[in-house]
Amino acid sequence: MSDELFSAMRQSIVDGEAEQAAALARQAMAQGINPLEAIDQGFVPGVLYVGEQFGGGEMFLPDLVLAGEALKAAVAALEPEMQKRGVQRQTLGKVVLGTVKGDIHEIGKTLVGAMLTVHGFAVYDLGVDVPFAQFAATAKEVAADIVGVSALLTTTMAGQRAVIKALEEANLRPQVKVMVGGAPVTRRWAEEIGADGYGEDAIAAVAVARRLVGATVT
Repeated sequence: MSDELFSAMRQSIVDGEAEQAAALARQAMAQGINPLEAIDQGFVPGVLYVGEQFGGGEMFLPDLVLAGEALKAAVAALEPEMQKRGVQRQTLGKVVLGTVKGDIHEIGKTLVGAMLTVHGFAVYDLGVDVPFAQFAATAKEVAADIVGVSALLTTTMAGQRAVIKALEEANLRPQVKVMVGGAPVTRRWAEEIGADGYGEDAIAAVAVARRLVGATVT
């Protein structure tokens, strides 16, 4: 029975059906299935499949976004049971993530957060229009390993440099790594501002984050 349920969970992510994913998560809890098992054996395979298809040009950005939203819905439904059991997934590292001040673009950043979560990172999503100092303050508060800064406008890209400066002023560099991304962002820009990594999309961001924490990229 669990195999059938896990298969349905996977398919709900592939189809980008958030309500279905949440319903299946609740069904798993009703059956007494460990919430971590539901995530790792049910939902994660779906996201990984979508990521592979995206990388091969068989699925596209909207598919990734819907898969990310479905995963968020599933995890939110499982959260109460996880807290009740006092369980949490083993994490590769802590990532503070946000879209820089002056920029309210959400989708790319949210997708990166979802993919990082799937691959074992604890993600602290600050949202959009985040003040430069807030990245540093939260990184210090949670003892972050990585700060991820998104900018979707050429006019807000400079904010990524300002976040790095804020981290330096808080004496958090170089132990806290910085990765940047967003439509106008390039590897050259990342190098120019002193960032530690750059990802052109959510899949690449996962590989960068794993490299920055010294995990083997698979």
